[in-house]
Amino acid sequence: MSFLQRRNEQLKQGSSNGSNGSSPVAEAAPVAPAAPPMPLKAEPKVEEKHDTHVIPPKITSSPKITQLRKQFRSKLLAAPDEADQWDREDEEKQQIIVNRLNTIIQKAGISLSAFEYEELKEALINDILGFGAIDPLVRNKSVSEVMVTGADMIFAEQKGKLAESEYIFDDEEHVQWTAQRIVRPLGRTFNRANPMVDARLPDGSRVHLVMPPSALKGTTITIRKFPSKPLTVEDLIKFGSFTREVSQFLEACIVSRLNIVVAGGTGSGKTTLLNVLSSFIPEDERIVTIEDAAEIQLTQRHVVSLETAPPIPGGDGETGRLVIRDLVKGSLRMRPDRIVVGEVRGGEALDMLQAMNTGHDGSLTTVHANNPRDAIARLETLCLMAGMDLPIIVVRSQIAAAVNLFVQQARLKDGSRKVVQITELQGMEGSSITLQDIFVYRTPGQNGQGYSHAGGGMLEPTGFRPNFEDRLKEHGFKLPVNMFGGANKFTK
Repeated sequence: MSFLQRRNEQLKQGSSNGSNGSSPVAEAAPVAPAAPPMPLKAEPKVEEKHDTHVIPPKITSSPKITQLRKQFRSKLLAAPDEADQWDREDEEKQQIIVNRLNTIIQKAGISLSAFEYEELKEALINDILGFGAIDPLVRNKSVSEVMVTGADMIFAEQKGKLAESEYIFDDEEHVQWTAQRIVRPLGRTFNRANPMVDARLPDGSRVHLVMPPSALKGTTITIRKFPSKPLTVEDLIKFGSFTREVSQFLEACIVSRLNIVVAGGTGSGKTTLLNVLSSFIPEDERIVTIEDAAEIQLTQRHVVSLETAPPIPGGDGETGRLVIRDLVKGSLRMRPDRIVVGEVRGGEALDMLQAMNTGHDGSLTTVHANNPRDAIARLETLCLMAGMDLPIIVVRSQIAAAVNLFVQQARLKDGSRKVVQITELQGMEGSSITLQDIFVYRTPGQNGQGYSHAGGGMLEPTGFRPNFEDRLKEHGFKLPVNMFGGANKFTK
């Protein structure tokens, strides 16, 4: 609990211990290196309700502290990028900021109470070494996503549920300060000429930023956080994402070099699942990962990690740019055993399929789609974006020849993320692609086809054995007879 939080608790209890009067900053400093700052609390406001949405009491600073915070941010740094590589938890770096703050306040002759000084100090440490108003959310391990919709509207996701938080930025300039701190260490520019940027935090969390005028309520920051320690297959089994039998089946598919596409909606857990699937790749294989912003965390030693690059600042807007498609094409010259593309979202889908069809089997990627059939349609559309005038039947044939398995990931109504469908692509039948479900997520009493969107179910076998089972046996995997259930379990 921070100094101000303790003060607020005392005020609530009617305590009058400690001085609230003004005193020179010399009385409050020097300050020993503080523990990681906690959120600063102002007097709580009455909760407001807009329909069913509850707006929590907001944590605000006094106008005086807000102004000093804005005035001192840049003055505490020798250069705008001086603290870009400093660790937020480094007490030595914190003390450097505190010492500089003390010097500036004393030279300016500014009078602050001990409470005001403590609030200003913690706020500036958050701004310079952390991520401003959202720093407590970024450092909170239970928060999986942080969404800044405007200076006074910040949402956070915990355990699959999204809610508005009590934190706010001082103003739009405060949001912009944090946005620039995020993109600057990566050599990316975020301005009117480049109003939308993908980036990542030092811990690997993915960040997407959009500035006005496209973002009507102010600069938008969306952070998708990832655990500091990559989740393992045992973690996903424990969370109920899939069963141990399914993990054995997926491991056999990966080692046997099947080409796999992980499909799912936004925030469904595709990247986490891709990480786990990639962990099954044998250690003696060369892996090339390709992403917009590096998120895949592989433990194998022989991994080449590639990330897209923006154009050179101040150039013609093209020089220095590398997009996913460039990296996919370049990776084919790196003698990869496996190619793992974080997500296909453009013409690189065609290059990826061609790689899968020309000796780079065992490759993995993800795509946004609600079910395997939609994933095929999505891949067709992306291939047509490659700019080549190909008949749709040719594109469809490429998909049928390249992809062996779709693994569908979904976020269910209860907020849980699970594998809900594992589907084999069996080939072409006329002009259509034939699919066969091997496992489907079902809930008790469920009627109808497809997977259930409710929690409390189980990923169950359909009764159909995959056509590629002989391929699994060739690689030493003799799966249990009962793994795929009774014959034709879900057929009418």
